[in-house]
Amino acid sequence: MSLEISKFIVRKRRALGYTQQNLADFLSVSFQTVASWENGLSLPEVSLLPRLAWVLDTSVDVLVAYQAMSKAEQEKNMSERGNYKGVIPNDLCYEIMRIKPPTKPYRVLEIGCGEGRDAIFFAQNGYRVSAFDISDECLEKARSLAEQAQVEVDFFKADIHEFKPVSNYDIIYSTGAFHYLPAMRRSELISDLKKRTSVSGINAITVLVDKPFIERTPEVNEIPLQTDPWVSGELNYYYQDWLFHKCDEVIYDSNRSGIFHRHCMDILIAEKRTNKNKGKSV
Repeated sequence: MSLEISKFIVRKRRALGYTQQNLADFLSVSFQTVASWENGLSLPEVSLLPRLAWVLDTSVDVLVAYQAMSKAEQEKNMSERGNYKGVIPNDLCYEIMRIKPPTKPYRVLEIGCGEGRDAIFFAQNGYRVSAFDISDECLEKARSLAEQAQVEVDFFKADIHEFKPVSNYDIIYSTGAFHYLPAMRRSELISDLKKRTSVSGINAITVLVDKPFIERTPEVNEIPLQTDPWVSGELNYYYQDWLFHKCDEVIYDSNRSGIFHRHCMDILIAEKRTNKNKGKSV
């Protein structure tokens, strides 16, 4: 395994025109560390694999000698199949892997999985994944992609407005779904998710927030934000008793609706900790 990864790193680094020092700088490691990998003397730490895969224009499963397509090949394949968002995972997935690397088969629940790109990415890297969406079309594409990737994901249909978790999870993840939650539903769902998260488990969630200086677009108007907008910091409030690994707000450009526009998004990664004084998890 060590030799296979070593040869692969050397081959990809040279093909991309990087020196060992370039690669070391990209990863914030020493030149000697990269040399040790390429000579088969050591392996990259698990926490470095997502970043290393990204720099080498590949995927984590390739780095550990599993068969997989490159990112460019995956995008081309899924473009031909008509997948809306492609198959390259959301950047938040890499942050989750850094915080809770797959040292064992952690249980993941994705809420609003769409066509399954993130759920499948987690499954490829050794997590036990369940994921749901309300769209039959998206779920059909997700199952097809999982079959192609030769991984198992428990895809099922559910409505975020009515969903109540009945199992416990180590990671609960959602990006692009919480926008649809009316204000009256938010506290109940998040309370249920927190109860069903194991101690030291994490919830990673993104949500669009309303800003008076950002004009709405037809795409956004399909989301019930007109009367029930999320506001900055609201998501954080629900997790104020958890440890924050990431608490950020970003404004980004989008052209998905065919009209250039901007979104503001709150991003939160929070960890459930044990209250040592009371002996209870929070």
